[in-house]
Amino acid sequence: MAYIELEEMEFFAYHGCFPEEKMVGNTFLVNFEYSYDMQKASVSDDIADAIDYQNIYNIIREEMGKPVNLIEYLANRILDRIFYSFPCIERARIKITKMNPSLGGKLKGVTIVVEKER
Repeated sequence: MAYIELEEMEFFAYHGCFPEEKMVGNTFLVNFEYSYDMQKASVSDDIADAIDYQNIYNIIREEMGKPVNLIEYLANRILDRIFYSFPCIERARIKITKMNPSLGGKLKGVTIVVEKER
């Protein structure tokens, strides 16, 4: 099985439970990996036979722009929308990292990873 991965997409967004997170915002990194039956695209060399990852990126960008409290909720919402939009996707994995969260100490980021299969 082959996978396609969109790596380290960077977004500035206003996700979080605390008022300062909603006002100041933060940087988020998103990795998204998915698989589907790529056989037809691998022999035709035609984008019509593939999932155009620009469309995947657009969905992720749109969802990242809608503030939520929890990145757990955000990850599941993105997966649900992509699975709905692309019924041929068999498996997907999303990783969302909130960079430099204010937890009272030095921390690179907090990450959630969610996988989903049909």
